[in-house]
Amino acid sequence: MNTATLTETTDAKTAQFYSDVIDGLKSTPKRLQSKYFYDANGDKIFQELMNCEEYYPTNCELEIFSKKTAELAAAIAGDGGPFDLIELGAGDAMKSAYLLRYLLEQGVDFTYMPIDISDNVICYLNETLPQTLPGLQIIGLNGEYFNMLEEAERLSTRRKVVMFLGSNVGNMPVPEAIGFIKELNRHLSPGDMLLIGIDLKKSPKTVLAAYNDKEGITKRFNLNLLLRINKELNANFNVEHFDHYATYDPETGACKSYLVSTEAQTVHIGNEVIRFEKDEYIFMEISQKFTIAETEQMALEANFTPVRELFDSKKWFMDAVWLA
Repeated sequence: MNTATLTETTDAKTAQFYSDVIDGLKSTPKRLQSKYFYDANGDKIFQELMNCEEYYPTNCELEIFSKKTAELAAAIAGDGGPFDLIELGAGDAMKSAYLLRYLLEQGVDFTYMPIDISDNVICYLNETLPQTLPGLQIIGLNGEYFNMLEEAERLSTRRKVVMFLGSNVGNMPVPEAIGFIKELNRHLSPGDMLLIGIDLKKSPKTVLAAYNDKEGITKRFNLNLLLRINKELNANFNVEHFDHYATYDPETGACKSYLVSTEAQTVHIGNEVIRFEKDEYIFMEISQKFTIAETEQMALEANFTPVRELFDSKKWFMDAVWLA
């Protein structure tokens, strides 16, 4: 990619970021898209969050990938032929590295295609994984999920196994999640698979603590998006004037995060002026929790067939394999 093309791509991403931020903050109620949490500093804070005592989802899924690696590999093996292993929102690939290493040790013919909106993440994976996992064939794809899935289809006609881990499917309201999975299915062919991580319903206190940790890491993670807007979109948010608030409804399974304006204030973003009333909130993120029955119903509605379910020892988290 030449410098001119790189500049055009960067400009287009910034323009989309600006458009999404302004649209969100001019809506009622105000909202921001959680996909923009992950700049370089956001990635770093999320690593902290994954290591904090209350944030259980990472350790639960890590247990599945580290202790049930052979079962995961067998579930996605298909007819034993070559395939592309595509990971949506790859992050640092800490969990998937267990599966990648096992597949390499078994001599499986596959190419790993991590997809992430963060170019910081993709650069990191392209550089480090071939060193830590010798022999790994990797093609990192930086961009939006469905755009990059189309790119993966263009690059290879092999069978696809898509991984969507970390209960990222829970970062959407249920109807939107089903729509997302239906769209994902449309990018797949019969025989392709989806390996999806899903956070299950459990004690409300356990869930809420994970999104309102006592060290305040979740708060910093949310506030970092305002700092990113300041840096990249010429804004003047004062993060001292916003507080983090999380809530969990055990009936619906919806855990939601907000930033609340602690005073009446005006924020400038580029040429736009956004006004906040005292106690007005920005909806930041949903982290939906499911029952096993709800996940099976979701699979069927999106035209997938549930094939296999693997759980951590507490049965707090599930990685399910669905067939397209």
